[in-house]
Amino acid sequence: MGHRRWAGKVGIGLALAILGQAQAALGMCRADLGPRLDAIANRPELRRARLGVVVETQAQAQTGRRLIYGRDRDAYFVPASNIKLFTTAAALQRLGPTYTTRTAIYGTTGGDLTTLHVVGRGDPSLREEQLADLSQQIAQRGVTRVNQLIGYDGYFPGPTVHPDWEWADMQYGYGAGVNALMVAENELVVRISPRSVGQPLNLEWVTPPPPTPWPVENVSQTAAGGSNTINLWRGFGSSTFRLSGQMAAGSDPRTLSMAIHEPAEYFLGRLQQQLRSVGVPVAQTSVSSQATASVTTELAAVTSSPLSEWILITNQRSNNQYAEAILKTLGVVSGDSRGDAIAAGSEAIQTILSPLSIDPIDYQIADGSGLSRHNLATPQSFVDLLQAMAYVPHAGVYRESLAVAGEAGTLRNRFRNTSVSGRLVGKTGALSNNASLSGYLNPPNHPPVVLSILLNNIDQPGSGMRAIIDEIVLEISQLNDC
Repeated sequence: MGHRRWAGKVGIGLALAILGQAQAALGMCRADLGPRLDAIANRPELRRARLGVVVETQAQAQTGRRLIYGRDRDAYFVPASNIKLFTTAAALQRLGPTYTTRTAIYGTTGGDLTTLHVVGRGDPSLREEQLADLSQQIAQRGVTRVNQLIGYDGYFPGPTVHPDWEWADMQYGYGAGVNALMVAENELVVRISPRSVGQPLNLEWVTPPPPTPWPVENVSQTAAGGSNTINLWRGFGSSTFRLSGQMAAGSDPRTLSMAIHEPAEYFLGRLQQQLRSVGVPVAQTSVSSQATASVTTELAAVTSSPLSEWILITNQRSNNQYAEAILKTLGVVSGDSRGDAIAAGSEAIQTILSPLSIDPIDYQIADGSGLSRHNLATPQSFVDLLQAMAYVPHAGVYRESLAVAGEAGTLRNRFRNTSVSGRLVGKTGALSNNASLSGYLNPPNHPPVVLSILLNNIDQPGSGMRAIIDEIVLEISQLNDC
């Protein structure tokens, strides 16, 4: 997931639901919205924070768009996962919803000695099932032994993990890097469970471990009672993970998603295992950043899911790995990656979106997912983007990729039993002390509106930030056409 997940509070949700029902019954004219939102912005808990809001009527032509409310509309904010709206919009415009990529195996065969070259192209949807498919195809080719299994991992030039990301984020699955040869989004799931009181906690692999399992220093403990506080952590520059904290005896197991730090090696290890399972042993594996030009015979291949599915997973689930794969793919297909697919992809986004009247000066792309704190965007830039994307040829694909209030994606548990449920589709975002929400809203008694709410530098937990944003949306939802 692209942003941090925070546990919601039942009391806040119930209060917002009651507020939403009461306000929907009352309604208000457009001129009344400003004072209501200003009152929220002027609360004590927001005194040191920054709040940017834009609300416009939805319209295809600029002349038909009406600004209903604007607050710091042209100021820069850290947008968190809202940046995925730019990434997916540019990909849809440049590549189209049916775009796919292929992972292929090339080789030269001769008797029992076979050299296979696996060429990855950054398919974020590849799973164990596709590795099994590739292995079956190789076996059906009559290959009985592989002497060398070489993985080409140079399709995305530049770093696998974004250099701007924080070390704390890079430990976990949502902060895994993106490379050409990746499987299961470069995430490993581990399950941690208590044992008898006084014993260390038990750690087991849910997904297959790397060929060389991680060394784990287990200083955790099973306690007789109390709260569960566990932490699985890898120190900077260390290959050893440290499991600390405690769990109460009898507690339910907890799963953690951890980033794979050598993803190409893990990919080859899993492919080696799949080949072995179909009777094709592999003697050696190695990773190369250079493709072998002389290898031209394709022996096996699998095709990714289409871009429309990538976009849905990126926006609705806020998946960071899909977003980064999309960004890097844009960098490669732009034909000017210059050794860094991240930088090339970022430039490509602005080039692609400029014809839609999205001013490049209004946003700065550091990564594709929003995990970087170096991304900047104005509330107006998100509204301009959503207005434009509502009328492009693939507008339906883009809109359907967004989360739905009270129903689907990262908004499924928000706005339930309110006038907003089912009427708001949008993209959420959250980083420490920052939150965002941009999307399309159909108020019951007002024409559709496009909105963007960016909240930065607030000393509130995730539930508190969401409550403020949700209250603003509920105010907007009671608009009347007057």
